[in-house]
Amino acid sequence: MEDTGRGLGRVAHELSALGLLAFSVYTVISLISHDLGRDPNLGGPVGAALARILEWAFGFQAYALAGLVGCLGRPVWTGAPIRSLARESVGGAILLVSLSVAAGFCEIPGIAPGGITGAAIARALHAWLNFGGGYLVVLLAIVGALALIAGRAPTELAASLADAARTRVHHSAAAVQHTDSTERRSAELDSKASFSGWRNEAFTNPQLIETPAPPLFEPAHPRPAKVQGNYKLPPLNLLDNPPLEHAKIDEAALGQRARLLEQKLSGFSVQGQVVEVQPGPVVTMYKVEPGEGVKVSQIVNLADDLSLALRAASVRILAPVPGEAVVGIEVPNRKREKIYLREILEAEEFNSSASQLAIALGKDIAGRPVSADLAAMPHLLIAGATGTGKSVSIHTMVASILFKATADDVRFILIDPKMLELSVYEGIPHLLVPVVVDPEKAAAALLWATGEMESRYRLMRELGVRNIDGYNRTIGQSGELLELRRGTVAENSGDGDEWVDNPIKHRRLPKIVIVIDELADLLLSEGKSVERDITRLAQKARAAGIHLILATQRPSVDVITGLIKANLPARISLQVTSRVDSRTILDSIGAERLLGAGDMLFMPPGTAKLRRLHGPFVSETEIRKVCDFLRAQGSPDYQMEILETNNPGEDDGSHGGDERDELYDAALQIVLETGQASISMIQRRLRIGYNRSARMVEQMEREGIVMPADGPRPREVRMRGTS
Repeated sequence: MEDTGRGLGRVAHELSALGLLAFSVYTVISLISHDLGRDPNLGGPVGAALARILEWAFGFQAYALAGLVGCLGRPVWTGAPIRSLARESVGGAILLVSLSVAAGFCEIPGIAPGGITGAAIARALHAWLNFGGGYLVVLLAIVGALALIAGRAPTELAASLADAARTRVHHSAAAVQHTDSTERRSAELDSKASFSGWRNEAFTNPQLIETPAPPLFEPAHPRPAKVQGNYKLPPLNLLDNPPLEHAKIDEAALGQRARLLEQKLSGFSVQGQVVEVQPGPVVTMYKVEPGEGVKVSQIVNLADDLSLALRAASVRILAPVPGEAVVGIEVPNRKREKIYLREILEAEEFNSSASQLAIALGKDIAGRPVSADLAAMPHLLIAGATGTGKSVSIHTMVASILFKATADDVRFILIDPKMLELSVYEGIPHLLVPVVVDPEKAAAALLWATGEMESRYRLMRELGVRNIDGYNRTIGQSGELLELRRGTVAENSGDGDEWVDNPIKHRRLPKIVIVIDELADLLLSEGKSVERDITRLAQKARAAGIHLILATQRPSVDVITGLIKANLPARISLQVTSRVDSRTILDSIGAERLLGAGDMLFMPPGTAKLRRLHGPFVSETEIRKVCDFLRAQGSPDYQMEILETNNPGEDDGSHGGDERDELYDAALQIVLETGQASISMIQRRLRIGYNRSARMVEQMEREGIVMPADGPRPREVRMRGTS
């Protein structure tokens, strides 16, 4: 019934929009016919009368009125809210009158270019303010009208126009570059990807690198807001554009530094030759070929000495470079290039990803944009010292998903014990619950997620699919499917293999991303229960479409435990204070030599090979613009039962707790009647949350009514409890 209502509403919107467009075209035809003196008018008697009235009232601006009516059809077609339509209509009316007044200031004998409306208001303004004041009033009115039509402040409107102008310049520059000769492109490739010719004698047989040059930012065609149903994905023009000019590569300086590096190595009795220089946005890699008899460890141990000799903040040594017989020495650039989130989101790698969980990671040391798929990880651990860019990295990842997925596709549970970082997302439609700041409620949300995971596995098993994507494809676009197999379905409760017979209703399920901004605070407050639930989700939740992003600024072994590390193979380390912290996160040193401000080492899943990346920057203002755009799409549908916690005075587990849930007796009656102590059955029968149902079963266990869960076997019900 609801789908039928939506369909009829859509038909009404489209018919209304077509009607406005038809009226606009009819008015233009009538006006042209009237001005040409055709008799009869092509619009008939009605068109002739309409043309006379409009030209008498607005003069030449009658054509503008017809155009504004036609433009109004667009928001009507897309089903814009009434308030938005009213705002645009008022703006259009003010613009029409302002243009008529501006034309009315031009006195032409026998002609009223602004019609009676423009002439009357122009005479009044001239009498009160003279021409200077009158034109100023008209100009302000036009600016205000455009702001109303666009729904943006005048400053934002000006910024958008500037962005559009910059984008046009970019396209023109890209077109000119595209017509360059092949020789010129090859030379550019050599100078950007690898400057091997800092010394003449090394140029005898230059060796080109297979990797492409780091592309300078050429904004792909600015992506408009994509429409999915009645939902629009945010447009990229909500984000800041990078500057037009990029730092030029100083080949002489690179050559000088390469020679200095060789001299310093020689001074430490380490013979080696710089065979390749690879400049990037933040660091430059000098590839050194060690001399005969030189051990790699000799070069690695010189990191601090080379930092001092090169006057660099920090030098990181990659020994050896994978697949090459060289040692990579990464030296910070004297001038660091700022990386913008918009650059990464406009890159081909991000746009070509079909995943709704694609996240922008930044650029590699050669300047190539890098993205990753959270669904393939399937969980991510981020750690770094305070002030190294951890929170900005979280914002870029969340924003990346918001630019890709609707609220029907992906939902978030944001846990922010610090109460500051994630509050900006409050109220967006992607949230399952309000931003969680209470550690106890955060623990409840994680417990709910484990129950949701088990519930999804039951649904997938019923349809015979292996993951959430296959499940949603089976459900199709209809949104719901009632699947009854002889009226019953075997269902597992999540606390042992407890089987019940019950009809099951299938529906499309969104993916769920759980973001924890400070894992250490949560573990300190809730302890083992949080670690247990995180471990369980990390082990099993991938196929169920539930993914974790965990972040901490305390990368110690009591926070990043062996159990957590074993189940989160994808990890990111920003700058840390010691080698011990680096080993805790990555099982390798190196993170202590990063530069901060988003400089990171990324460990992809399934490999121990570290990749150095430079994370993009996104400001709080940009995030607020994106969130405001999303809030305008609709309000969130919160599921507050997710945050249900233990009642006051009730123990968390092992003993005590005289206060009972008000539905405890009803739950006990269900257990005694069915002989099954199933958490999911109680949850379904009483229409309550998973956490609440689990607490009641635990209460029955404490009272001796049911036995504890024993692995795969169901709980045994003892018939000695009373209700």
